[in-house]
Amino acid sequence: MTTTHTPAATTTPPGRWVEGTGLVLGPLLLLAGVLARAGEDDFFPGQLAAHAAAPARMALSYGLYTAGVVLLWPAVTGLARVIGARRPGWAAWGATLAVLGLFGRVFHAGVSHLAFQLVDVLGLPAAQRAVAATYGAFHVFKAANICIMGGWVVLAIGASLAGAFGPGLRGTARCVALASAAALPLGVLKGSSDPASLVALAGLAVALVPLGVAVLRTGPAPRWWAVALAVAFVPVAFVLGLTG
Repeated sequence: MTTTHTPAATTTPPGRWVEGTGLVLGPLLLLAGVLARAGEDDFFPGQLAAHAAAPARMALSYGLYTAGVVLLWPAVTGLARVIGARRPGWAAWGATLAVLGLFGRVFHAGVSHLAFQLVDVLGLPAAQRAVAATYGAFHVFKAANICIMGGWVVLAIGASLAGAFGPGLRGTARCVALASAAALPLGVLKGSSDPASLVALAGLAVALVPLGVAVLRTGPAPRWWAVALAVAFVPVAFVLGLTG
């Protein structure tokens, strides 16, 4: 019988519940976001055209995807905690590279959001011309591109060496699935609904979701008031954000 190594319950930030939630929801939100825009051209002219035709669907798609990227931050720390029990060096490098890559993806999401607003304000043809003319513009997050791809590979190697996903073929398969996340396209206005991208996202889910479930089941349940506070925080934060 194969087992998955899970970290002991700790008070080290961000904590078991945040890490477990990120491990479960992060990959699933990414997959849901990509599936919501499936069938559209994966490059920026098609993505802008899709927004012009169905703005609510594209906003939902990119919103889900970006939320998944953000939740991968505690997912990475949770996985690194497991790897670090046996291979601290691989855990440190893998987590650092992966989190830097997530920063890059959030930056790309912000630029994509602005591009969609150009469609609403200027119209589709003008927005497509503006994005085409500025697509290769320099920004400091270009340095994060290697981290976006390499972070998952380093984590996968560390997970394999540490036996983070358990021994045997099943554990190895999950390490390979984790490494496949490096194949996910990067950059602004990328649809990511091609077969290779869907395989990469499915691999990320196969690798991380079971670990997240195991983490959440380790240790005592949260206090009821903590759950209520966390649930209430999301709509309150959203409303406060709308007020500027």
